[in-house]
Amino acid sequence: MNHSTSPLQPETLRLRVRGVVQGVGFRPFIFRLAQQLGLSGWVRNDLEGVLIEAAGPPEVLAQFVRAIREEAPPAARIEHIEVLQQRTGSLPEGFAILESEASGSITTLISPDLTLCPDCLRELFDPSNRRYRYPFINCTHCGPRYSIIEQLPYDRPHTTMRAFAMCADCAREYHDPLDRRFHAQPIACPVCGPVVHLWDAQLQPVASQYPAIVQAALLLREGQILAIKGLGGYHLACDATHAGAVERLRTRKKRRFKPLALMARDLEALQGYVELDGAAQQLLQSLERPIVLLPKGPVPLPESLAPGSPDLGVMLPYTPLQHLLFAEGAPPLLVMTSANRSGEPMVYRDEDLGRLSGLADYYLVGERPIARRVDDSIAALADEKPFLLRRARGFAPAPVLQSEHFTNPVLALGAMLKNSIALSTGGLVLVSQHLGDLEELEARLAFQETIHDLTQMYQVNLDETLIVHDLHPNYPSSLYAAELPGPKLAVQHHRAHIASVLAEHQLWHKEVLGFAFDGAGLGEDGAIWGGEVMLGSLRGGLQRVAHLRYAPLLGGDAAAGLPAQAAIGFLRELCHWEVYLPQRTVELGRKMLESKLPIASTSSMGRLFDTVAALLGFHTHQDFEGQAAMWLERLARRVRHESQARYSLEIRPAKLLEWDYRPLLEAVLADLRAGLPKEQIAWHFHLALATGVAQMALHIREQHGPQAVALSGGVWQNRFLHNLTLSALRALGFEVYWNKTVPPGDGGIALGQLALALDYA
Repeated sequence: MNHSTSPLQPETLRLRVRGVVQGVGFRPFIFRLAQQLGLSGWVRNDLEGVLIEAAGPPEVLAQFVRAIREEAPPAARIEHIEVLQQRTGSLPEGFAILESEASGSITTLISPDLTLCPDCLRELFDPSNRRYRYPFINCTHCGPRYSIIEQLPYDRPHTTMRAFAMCADCAREYHDPLDRRFHAQPIACPVCGPVVHLWDAQLQPVASQYPAIVQAALLLREGQILAIKGLGGYHLACDATHAGAVERLRTRKKRRFKPLALMARDLEALQGYVELDGAAQQLLQSLERPIVLLPKGPVPLPESLAPGSPDLGVMLPYTPLQHLLFAEGAPPLLVMTSANRSGEPMVYRDEDLGRLSGLADYYLVGERPIARRVDDSIAALADEKPFLLRRARGFAPAPVLQSEHFTNPVLALGAMLKNSIALSTGGLVLVSQHLGDLEELEARLAFQETIHDLTQMYQVNLDETLIVHDLHPNYPSSLYAAELPGPKLAVQHHRAHIASVLAEHQLWHKEVLGFAFDGAGLGEDGAIWGGEVMLGSLRGGLQRVAHLRYAPLLGGDAAAGLPAQAAIGFLRELCHWEVYLPQRTVELGRKMLESKLPIASTSSMGRLFDTVAALLGFHTHQDFEGQAAMWLERLARRVRHESQARYSLEIRPAKLLEWDYRPLLEAVLADLRAGLPKEQIAWHFHLALATGVAQMALHIREQHGPQAVALSGGVWQNRFLHNLTLSALRALGFEVYWNKTVPPGDGGIALGQLALALDYA
């Protein structure tokens, strides 16, 4: 910085800075900036953010305000700088950092957990530094935040570090405004801070401090499975190139097919295993360090890492402990998956390690307690731009947007699967971390705890807060809504999907055509929707104008796990399909159709994917949501290009416009009989869906005129379909919007619910 002072008559400014400005080195930054500019005054944290009073020449004060926004610490996120007071006159000489003030209403924002910064990484491997090889090294630019905070304001007594009294050296750094660790609340060192321990399978001690890390790296090289404590919970880790270790991990977790996340020592360790272009490298090395889904590369790894998937989910180290393990010779590519049994949330409390009995051979345990579970975030690239598939570590609970539309408090409770909640307060919209599937007790407890945490931290009175929930009355989130005080509002699932895109892009009045494609959501007619077209705007309302033709959903919700069973409802009117499905499933399906028992109807695009996957040979029970669709996408991606479309998703007039899937499925059956390779059939199926979306958009534009399209719902996580659809729509001149900062799946539903409540709050 090259700042200069001026001899003009001094003025005094009082500034309010709102946003993620606590726990990210913001006050030391202000202190140093003021000193460099020769300003006098003070800075302090309070419940609304950061308050600054600064005096000096007017042109220097203007420079000061500009530099606050332009030169803020990388982890800070400034939402607003407000001039509270401007007057002539000066202040006593010097600039000070005052104690935090804990009175007033809370509007400051909690920082997400932060990736280890370059300065701390350098010190970690500097033998002359007193924190050399210390696995809890951190500063105001990095380290735990949301995972250790228990209440605001963000000060050490309000975190899980309160039990560790600072030594004299740490206390000196903590109180020195010029030190990088000034008011770094998790500050610690080998003398006064937490340590790591290695325990065996019976939770008995094996080693402590640095020898524990050395021993853990050796065990990983030998093919052992370790539970390793991270920022927001425990991971299960093993050598990703050791097929036997990977198979043992799958067997123990009872996780047959769901892909396992990987952690690489560095970008070099990923070469050949995944496709690494510039955008992928940038996302992998971003401040948030998410798991990034990337296409598999030419160098093979054990198929059991991600069977049936076209991608691998990879990330780079983000904690000191992870860097130290790699430095001590841990395999350069590790499985780093959530420590849990299949279907359960990740373990994050040391006292719950018994739940991992039989899963891990050893435990690498850090003494710093975790206040709440925070999973790794998952991201991918579409149109060479990042978008989130799971929003958690590094992102939550930072606000997703700021708008005067969200002045009144509203709490949105999300859906049942991949749940997250959203809270609006003081013009800010906060979306929680990924909480899991509410079918599981632990996820429901995390859901309730997160509601309590966020409403208490931000002093939201639930008696005066509108509660928004899904239209389905039996979702655990809907049932919990009934237990809360305050008014209630039920919002239809697919409207919320489209509304989440419009809110994220702050399209309050723009008319759009929204394509909400997913597996299931209760419709207003009692059917199971999932292939929906919505027309309208956020403030004017979204109306259903078209959908996928209804099919009977044999077995109801259970059909989501049984693609061959779901397929029967879509194929029942066609001929000669039975030979492509398991005979027992066909017989059972026919009996269900012939019975007089009520059968739900569905317009689910997810079940149409299941139908085509079943015809092409996917006959097993789905181990996780979307497995059959992922398998189908992998087949399609093996085909580079086809010159001519073979299938079409025809548009037919009905009560509403419908896509008729029957001609498409007839063509698929004909190609199967003719012996066309499955990969080509999968490719043409994806092209037919993309073309069908573009043709529907064109048809409705001719009648109603919308020029913009919004894509949302779990089906749009399929990047092959997304890219085909994007090209088809853009060729027709449409603007296309999709979810980026919240997931397109049910993890983004809460934001849409919140947005649709604007006229009710």
